[in-house]
Amino acid sequence: MKRILLFILTNVAVVAVLGIVASLLGVNRFLTANGLNLSALLGFALVMGFGGAIISLLISKPMAKWTAGVRIINDPQNADEAWIVETVRKLADKAQIGMPEVGIFEGAPNAFATGAFKNSSLVAVSTGLLQGMTREEIEAVLGHEIAHVANGDMVTMTLIQGVMNTFVVFLSRVIGYAVDSFLRKGDSNNSGPGIGYYVSTIVLDIVLGFAAAIVVAWFSRHREFRADAGAAQLMGRKQPMMNALARLGGMQPGELPKAVEAMGITGSIGKLFATHPPIEERIAALQNAQG
Repeated sequence: MKRILLFILTNVAVVAVLGIVASLLGVNRFLTANGLNLSALLGFALVMGFGGAIISLLISKPMAKWTAGVRIINDPQNADEAWIVETVRKLADKAQIGMPEVGIFEGAPNAFATGAFKNSSLVAVSTGLLQGMTREEIEAVLGHEIAHVANGDMVTMTLIQGVMNTFVVFLSRVIGYAVDSFLRKGDSNNSGPGIGYYVSTIVLDIVLGFAAAIVVAWFSRHREFRADAGAAQLMGRKQPMMNALARLGGMQPGELPKAVEAMGITGSIGKLFATHPPIEERIAALQNAQG
């Protein structure tokens, strides 16, 4: 709940800073002169930027269950399922968080954690991962996901995405108005935005959206190193997590739905847009870590 409150306060602070900077730079006078209300634009950026991000966070658990086909283990059907549930319980107790829901989904090796609150989260592993790893390696992967939950990574990533979205919405429209004003200079019939505004806004939404995605991916990669270290701390040693990563490096990882891809144990392989660092870098980071 504290992180959700921080999320809301940060939203308000970002919009306030945008408004102050726009006023100091005289952008508000330019926008008003061209028929755009700064307060209305800031409100629109807030709703479009943070509104979508917070909604996606709040519905992350049901969406993950639906899109990944997760079967929640309410009553373990065999010894393996009972072991998974008890392992998650043990790790959650060590991390001092509430017991997450535990689920299994069909597919190639992967795992993820999601949920808006650290005491009401979901941890799910694939059948491919369960079949291809030792119990110690599976425990390390579960520790990695529990570390994500304990670190509040779901809220943090949503916050960063929301900030980026707000800047994209705000900047694309401000620049769009500037471009439109330049193109329609001397036009007496300029009471509203013209085609230059609409074209510029669409193009800038795409271009700035890609730039924002690079920033979000960078934070996601940094967060993966922390979760690996968190798994090592929960298990009391780093070798099991290193072994699990090495095992993953020799497997063909499964694709996760976009809604939970950043919370998986593996992710995109594109350099700038990768949500996860290369396996080799993650193993090296654990090797070089103290303890």
